[in-house]
Amino acid sequence: VRVVESGGGLVQAGGSLRLSCSASGFTFTNYHMNWYRQAPGKERELVARISTGGGTTRYADSVKGRFTISRDNAKNTVSLQMNSLKPEDTAVYYCNALRMGSSSRDYWGQGTQVTVSS
Repeated sequence: VRVVESGGGLVQAGGSLRLSCSASGFTFTNYHMNWYRQAPGKERELVARISTGGGTTRYADSVKGRFTISRDNAKNTVSLQMNSLKPEDTAVYYCNALRMGSSSRDYWGQGTQVTVSS
């Protein structure tokens, strides 16, 4: 199983970044896909979630209207488009694959650093 994030970096406040996550080794279409983030000294928080088919999305209040999650089930990828970035968006962003139900399990990527300068 592999979950690999890419696309992080340093950007000025107000700028944009697009994170990508590539998954392999499991049945991608059976998994909800999530982006989490963790800032220094803070707990990991859910940023965005997309359902298995892509029809339902959910966002943290702090990113609503600025971030967009999407998935491509043909390519086993999920993306997070981040616009109007703020310094408080600075964190390590993690991709998570979650299978819910009686045989629930999840997989995590190694994370990608996003730094927003003021």
